[in-house]
Amino acid sequence: MILVYYLILINLVAFILYGADKAYAKKGARRIPERNLLLWAWLGGSIGAFLGMQIFRHKTKKAKFAVVPVLMVIEIVICGFCLYQNYHLVKTEYEVDLGLNEDLKIVQVSDLHNQVFGLGESVLLDKIAAEDPDIIVVTGDIVDSTHTSYSIALQFVEEAVKIAPVYYITGNHEVRLAGPEMDEFMSDMESLGVVMLDDKYIDMGEYILAGVADESLDDFDAYDALDESKPVIMLAHEPQYYELYQSLGADLVLTGHYHGGQIIIPGVGGLISPEFELLPKPYEGMTDYSGMSLVLSRGLGNSVAPVRINDYPELVVINVT
Repeated sequence: MILVYYLILINLVAFILYGADKAYAKKGARRIPERNLLLWAWLGGSIGAFLGMQIFRHKTKKAKFAVVPVLMVIEIVICGFCLYQNYHLVKTEYEVDLGLNEDLKIVQVSDLHNQVFGLGESVLLDKIAAEDPDIIVVTGDIVDSTHTSYSIALQFVEEAVKIAPVYYITGNHEVRLAGPEMDEFMSDMESLGVVMLDDKYIDMGEYILAGVADESLDDFDAYDALDESKPVIMLAHEPQYYELYQSLGADLVLTGHYHGGQIIIPGVGGLISPEFELLPKPYEGMTDYSGMSLVLSRGLGNSVAPVRINDYPELVVINVT
């Protein structure tokens, strides 16, 4: 969403500046330097600049401004590419055998970061509903600490709980937002029916569903290793703490956080982790750690880096047998 907001804002500013400069010209007032008008076009406001030129009949005969429509075409192509990369929602499916008597279908939502997929998250919710999951798990960063919207997150949750029971653990962005507003947000989610699993576990009958809060990862002491007589499915935000999850008896761990490395280089892998590790391994997919399966979702939204490349937002489906 940051990219979308930026493009809307910069093109609006460019359009206004071209209109203002035309008005200044009519009044004989001090003008906006031409280099400044062109700069806004070069910074991504070429669509607004072009519209300003045409609507206000301004700078249309100046040779140096012939670059504006060229920039506009380039901008439209680049924007179309980036928007497709960031909003083309894909599904990845995994099969995991934990010896259950009844099959369990889990849909994992990770790193939504206030990204919007359709009005009221309708595209995302329809894709989840089509899977007819037994449970939905949210593995952190449903909100973003840099462009926070609790209302967008609650809108998603309100509809998600109508599809299947929703279980939730916090990510690093929720930790950054700790305070009265976050406490109210958590309370609102619980009132909607979301089950909070930060440093908690639930006996689900055939299996144990456990959670690890992001703020507890470096000094976890909420509970001891879980009952080995039942499979343990664990929700955690960050994949690099797999040794902790092993020590707690996890058989299947669902994580996110890495955003697929943000840019996936064919034949090489994800470019960078949130900890600025170059070419992190793993950066997506399911990895076996001595019998413990860890699923690393590429997630759905973005945070500091506004663009994914070759790294489509991912809804994860796990079929557990």
